[in-house]
Amino acid sequence: MFDPEKPYNDLPDLPPAVNIETRAILKRVIAASRALSELKGAINRLPNPHLFLDTINLQEAQASTAIENIITTQDELFRASVADKKIENQATKEAMYYKDAIWYAIDALKREPFLTTNLFIDIAGIIKKNTAGIRNVPGTQLKNPVTGQIYYTPPEGELVIREKLANLEQFIHAKDDIDPLIKLALIHYQFEAIHPFFDGNGRTGRIIVLLYLILQGLLDLPVLYFSKYIIARKESYYKCLQGVTESHDWFSWIEYVLDMIEKTSYEGKITLEEIDQLMIEFGEEIQEKIPKVYSGDLIDTLFRLPYTKRNDLVKAGIGNLKTSGNYLHELEFAGFLKSEKVGKEKLYIIFRLMSVLQKR
Repeated sequence: MFDPEKPYNDLPDLPPAVNIETRAILKRVIAASRALSELKGAINRLPNPHLFLDTINLQEAQASTAIENIITTQDELFRASVADKKIENQATKEAMYYKDAIWYAIDALKREPFLTTNLFIDIAGIIKKNTAGIRNVPGTQLKNPVTGQIYYTPPEGELVIREKLANLEQFIHAKDDIDPLIKLALIHYQFEAIHPFFDGNGRTGRIIVLLYLILQGLLDLPVLYFSKYIIARKESYYKCLQGVTESHDWFSWIEYVLDMIEKTSYEGKITLEEIDQLMIEFGEEIQEKIPKVYSGDLIDTLFRLPYTKRNDLVKAGIGNLKTSGNYLHELEFAGFLKSEKVGKEKLYIIFRLMSVLQKR
């Protein structure tokens, strides 16, 4: 019997000892796969698919840290990523660490296409800015923040945790017939149940989900994140995780994950298409109103993030500091940008782009 107050050292290895590919589950797989494929196609049709990656990753950083009740805003993050001013807000710092961990993990996957315990340790270390590594002392328990009631005690003992992570590694890379999206759900549950670190498990686990999609070729670029979906359905998320632990209810959990993939993929596709359309309109309007300022490189630079500054234009080879400053001033005067002072710098925001990003 599962006892929430005792370390779950009997956490079963993967795969589960039940038939998880039921007819109902496979129908949901088809819908989720279709949505994911449409998102991938929409990305590949973009003139510059890499252009929006910084913006998307910062949005995920904000949402993922919010799940852990570390609250900053998209606006604060976008501003912090452009301004040279030192970041004072701890929540904003943690979100930026999360963004750094995403890029580190993606680069690591390019160098070595394997998901390993060492990579998980590195990701968690970047997120928490420490070298604590695998939990090696007892006492970790997950509690209801309101009532204080213990609802889960993860496995204890570094050797036990490493053995369970080794099984997870083997399962991730095993050649089997389990559909990759179902497998993703199993992987995500198992990592969260192992709970290998003192802190940062949720954020590390969400990055692993992204890496697995890329590893399987289901995504080419890191543009799909699930934190906003989880925030909107947080109670169901934890209830479904707990259902697997307490009663081996894999089906509710897998359905949750497949619905998450389907809805998030469609939302991501719509957002990317709206940003791309705005970018086209923005360029056409600038060409019409202030043609001497217009260039394709300028539009690309402006749309990399909602905020920009003179140095960004200089780095893009658009002009020197004086010319770049004049361009931004003219764009503001024509109603394309709004400026604000951050420390000693002047930043410019594409407020129409921010409106698109904040709709979802």
